[in-house]
Amino acid sequence: MKIAEIFYSIQGEGILAGVPSVFVRSSGCNLRCSWCDTPYTSWKPEGAEMPVGAIVEEVRRFPASHAVITGGEPMLFEETVELTGALKNLGMHVTIETAGTVYRPVACDLMSISPKLANSTPIEREGGRFAALHDRLRYQPEVLRRLMAEHPYQLKFVVADASDLDEIHAIIQETAADPSRVVLMPEGTSSAVLKQRSLWLVDLCKAQGFRYGPRLHVDLWGDRRGV
Repeated sequence: MKIAEIFYSIQGEGILAGVPSVFVRSSGCNLRCSWCDTPYTSWKPEGAEMPVGAIVEEVRRFPASHAVITGGEPMLFEETVELTGALKNLGMHVTIETAGTVYRPVACDLMSISPKLANSTPIEREGGRFAALHDRLRYQPEVLRRLMAEHPYQLKFVVADASDLDEIHAIIQETAADPSRVVLMPEGTSSAVLKQRSLWLVDLCKAQGFRYGPRLHVDLWGDRRGV
C-alpha cells in the first residue's frame, strides 16, 4: 500500500487525545475536502509503496502500545485488513481514522469516523472540478452504520460554523449514533483560528451535550507534517 509517512507522536484528536501513538499515514483518498490538512495524501498523493511486513517492522521501532492507521483514506486499501491484523497480533491498540465511506473487515479497537459535512465540498478549489464527485461520496450512511455496529467507535465532526449542527443532528438521527460518542472539533490549520472557533464551539457542546475535541497537534506544532 502507498504510505506517505510513519511517525511517532501523540494522538491529537478524539477521545484518545494525548496518548503516545505510532501513526501510519496511507496516501490516496476518494474525497477532496476543501480544507484538507493533509493534501499530500489526497489532492496530490505522495509516498512510496510498502509491503505490510515492512510497515509493521517500522512501527515496531517505536515504544508505543497504540497504532493509528490514518490517511488519506486507509480503508481504500485491501492491505489495511492484513495490516490491522498484524498490529493486533503484536498486542497493539489499533485506531483507524476514516471518513466512513468504504467498508473493509478490519481489526481495530477504535473506529474513528469523521463523516464529511457540506462544509467540506470544494466548490471553489481548482475550479470546483471535484465538487460533484466529492459531494456524492462524502456521506454513506449504510457504511457508517455497519462500521459502528462492528467496532467501538467515535464520530468526529469538523465544524466551521454553528449552522453545521443541523447536518450533524441529521446524521446522528439517520445512523442512530450514540451522542456520547460524538466529538466536535473546530476547523482550522492554525492555533489562532482554532482558538477563535473553539470559544463558541465549546458553548455549543455544553448546550447540546457533545464532547469538545481539541486538535492538540496543531496547537503544539502548527500545520506541519510528521507530528
